[in-house]
Amino acid sequence: MVAMGGNPGGFVIETDTINIYIAGDTALSYDMKLIPLRTKLDLAIFPIGGNFTMDVEDAIIASDFVECNKILGYHYDSNPYITIDHQESVKKFADRGKELLLLKVGEFLEFQ
Repeated sequence: MVAMGGNPGGFVIETDTINIYIAGDTALSYDMKLIPLRTKLDLAIFPIGGNFTMDVEDAIIASDFVECNKILGYHYDSNPYITIDHQESVKKFADRGKELLLLKVGEFLEFQ
């Protein structure tokens, strides 16, 4: 059974140095294909825990939709329903020529 929690919503943040897409608390959406028509992304941030949001396989498709190969995963491992295998997930992205970043608590990304 699929429960509808509302319309999917994300945000594109454009600056002079970096463009980021934050998918929000969503699953894979065909609307994501519209994003690269307006902006070239440097980073896409996807919820990849599955069950309540997209899983790793759907996040790979989403990265194709938004035409971004650098992905920051979130919304995983916070409860048993959304636990992922980190090594396997990173490998699945790498096998498609993409980089999946899974930060530990307290880690951060820095762009130059």
